[in-house]
Amino acid sequence: MIRIWGRSSSSNVMKVLWLLDELGLDFERIDVGGPFGGTHTPEYLAMNPAGLVPTLEEDAFSLFESNAILRYLGSEYASDSNWYPATSRLRAHTDAWLDLQQTLLTGPLNRVFIGLVRTPSEKRDPAAIAAAALETGRVWTIVEAGLAGCEFLGGAQPSIADVAFGPSLHRWFMLPIDRPELPMLRAWYDRLLTRPAYAKHCAQPLSP
Repeated sequence: MIRIWGRSSSSNVMKVLWLLDELGLDFERIDVGGPFGGTHTPEYLAMNPAGLVPTLEEDAFSLFESNAILRYLGSEYASDSNWYPATSRLRAHTDAWLDLQQTLLTGPLNRVFIGLVRTPSEKRDPAAIAAAALETGRVWTIVEAGLAGCEFLGGAQPSIADVAFGPSLHRWFMLPIDRPELPMLRAWYDRLLTRPAYAKHCAQPLSP
């Protein structure tokens, strides 16, 4: 049995749950992190030395970092599909998007999210939030270009590249901010919303 340790309101947990449902895999989720705590116990740190969520546990195997978990699930359970292509060049293309999501998008989008959702209105820094939103928009412009002529980042079918961006995409369109006009990004989001597993795990009201 696959166990996922992490609260369902975490965007990094969301992406893993979404993929598990898409692959039709049975799993159990255990609340840890945020208001639930539990990520700094010796037992948890033995599985995830970063003390963050999510953590995947399967038999005697454990794995941390959400995009690493996506790669593992794709390799282990969907290697013959478009979710994580087996050919080296297609897989490298997918990996590049996963890395871009972590290195370029996560930081500025988190600053916007924390500033508007987790920070009381009287303590917000509007200038910092606006600057982070502008930086986030520039990253989404890169993604917009990657969607040219494609329904998904992996081509005609979704891949774990789409999964990596999915929760962030929902937050982007839900946050009360100015956004650049990116029609392909919006069409991509609308396509993802038609997928039951995405709607269930990612397209939820924003929660601290």
